[in-house]
Amino acid sequence: MNGSKRIKYYIKKNMPKCCYPFLIELQYYKKKKYFFDFNNPKTFCEKIQWAKLCRRDAIFTHLTDKIAVRDYVREKIGNKYLVPLIGGIYNDSEDIDFEKLPNEFVIKTNHGCGCNIIVLDKSRLDVVEVKKKIRQWINHNYAYDMFELQYKDIVPKIYIERNLLSVSHGNLADYKFFCFNGKVFCIYVMTDGYPDHSKSKLGIFDRNFNLMDYRRKDFCPIDKQLDKPINYDHMVEIAEKLSEGFSHVRVDLYNIEGNIYFGEMTFTTGGGYFEHVPEEFDTILGEQWNLNSGL
Repeated sequence: MNGSKRIKYYIKKNMPKCCYPFLIELQYYKKKKYFFDFNNPKTFCEKIQWAKLCRRDAIFTHLTDKIAVRDYVREKIGNKYLVPLIGGIYNDSEDIDFEKLPNEFVIKTNHGCGCNIIVLDKSRLDVVEVKKKIRQWINHNYAYDMFELQYKDIVPKIYIERNLLSVSHGNLADYKFFCFNGKVFCIYVMTDGYPDHSKSKLGIFDRNFNLMDYRRKDFCPIDKQLDKPINYDHMVEIAEKLSEGFSHVRVDLYNIEGNIYFGEMTFTTGGGYFEHVPEEFDTILGEQWNLNSGL
């Protein structure tokens, strides 16, 4: 984090809560170039801004925590859908015994976005640099980047997962199911970028896995119909089971030759600062989200 970003982060972190609506409005205007009505949000991105302030049940923090959510998944659908952990849960990078780890693994933290280190060959790993990066992640509260306050009270932890990229022979798609009141409406399919989504291609598919005529402005589009993954209907069942009781949640899953793995549950996709093309899809998504139903 450079000096300018560090100053902005410090200011936002120490602002009184009464300033949050103004700051969210300001950030939204900078990204989307218009102000919205907090009391009457219409589009999907507008409703995400509302949700940042108004969906304050502790369950959102619990399920955003990438370690704690594993218990929820285990209780709802079973342990077999969880990516296997390697080693334990760590409070500090110094606690990790790299000598005991296998040759391939993925290091993650539980309290933010994009905090992943894929290790394909441990012998080439710069352990000192890895520990430095992890310390930077651990000391950062991601709630104040885009005021996604469900991140605020997560106690930072480190965990290590099996490397799914290796298991999938380097071709691991990420299926992001947009669920409203326990029903899948559409899916983002992201390819060629696990786990760094900034490099991904993205396609938007309907519930039946038909490519829709919409895309995200910030990603290269998937512009052709993909083959429906093996056990796709079961993926829909899993996403709907995990999303029960929530007015909206995005459930991310992986599928490796029909073997389904849970990724995460996300309540404020992209902080609500992205654009669809055509933009009308933001309104279509917003119409699916009844803010008065469920959590």
